[in-house]
Amino acid sequence: MKPEQKPPSNAELTREYIDSHPSIRDCISKDLINYSSLARQIMREAGLKNEEAILAACRRYALKLSKSDFEGQIISLLNESNLEIKNRICIVIAKNEWTVLKNLEGIVKRILEEKSALQIIQSSNAITVMSEEKHLPAIQKAIGEQNIVRIREGLAEITVKSPSRIEDIPGAFAYICSMLSEHDINLVEAVSCYTDTIFVVEKDVVMRAFEILSKIIEVASEY
Repeated sequence: MKPEQKPPSNAELTREYIDSHPSIRDCISKDLINYSSLARQIMREAGLKNEEAILAACRRYALKLSKSDFEGQIISLLNESNLEIKNRICIVIAKNEWTVLKNLEGIVKRILEEKSALQIIQSSNAITVMSEEKHLPAIQKAIGEQNIVRIREGLAEITVKSPSRIEDIPGAFAYICSMLSEHDINLVEAVSCYTDTIFVVEKDVVMRAFEILSKIIEVASEY
């Protein structure tokens, strides 16, 4: 028989709660939290009872977080980043069938040779192809109408081009996403690929999204 697993401790549950709430984690790292209020909130939402133990766990975790200046690293990264914008982007969502990927091989080769925008994402339920609208007819033909789930046109793509160390900085992608969401920018798609962080938005909000990202980079340069 396998030994019974011990239930998670108050400290473990407290850390899990904080880690699942990025805004709280960020405030803790900056020492902007009322720990007594946070402990009571964790008690209510996690069903815990020992306030003193939770309060102590919050303070211990705060010491650890205060030693990790992730935001400072992100700001430094953004200071070295730049933006690129492309209009007339389309998205084709297809069934997740191996024949779809096989049939896309020829058009993918052609698009890459032209150095046009192209991203292909495979999930458990679908294959998403993002490219420039001029390639839409060829993409549709390659995939086959019977395999197409949805097509979206009239989109725009904003790419944040960063140094390669972005791969080693926790929370960089989430930080940029949160800045856009706080300004009510809906992301149709968001993809991180090596040094490129790509956001696809509706064309009517692309300039606002671009201005927000530009401002973030501008502010970063002042640090």
